[in-house]
Amino acid sequence: MISYRTDLHGLTETDLAGFFVGWPTPPSPAQHLAVLRGSYRVVIARSGDDVAGFVNMISDGVLTAFVPWLEVRPEFQGQGIGTELMRRIVAEAAHLYSVDLTCDDALRPYYERLGMTALTGMGLRNRSAI
Repeated sequence: MISYRTDLHGLTETDLAGFFVGWPTPPSPAQHLAVLRGSYRVVIARSGDDVAGFVNMISDGVLTAFVPWLEVRPEFQGQGIGTELMRRIVAEAAHLYSVDLTCDDALRPYYERLGMTALTGMGLRNRSAI
């Protein structure tokens, strides 16, 4: 059974193993934990003691938010965990004007099913920072 929490109390670097599969240079567990702790909102999916997935949001807390990471460990994918994580994090931001994210083209249909619409955007990536 999957449980969902917004509390990071007791979460350790070791709990965060198995994420960022396929990333050319994934964040270290220390960076991963620091990002979650520094986020405006976080939702963690757990299966027993295992962290199955997470989503985080950064925001000004007034009008806008950005969802940088939604990750579900491969062995937990296909169970609706990512959809539930997104549903919960967006509900946390219901008072905001906008919630944005960027994704690969292949993921656009997934986010469209969640009610998001494609936007034109720009960005910089400093891959050596990870």
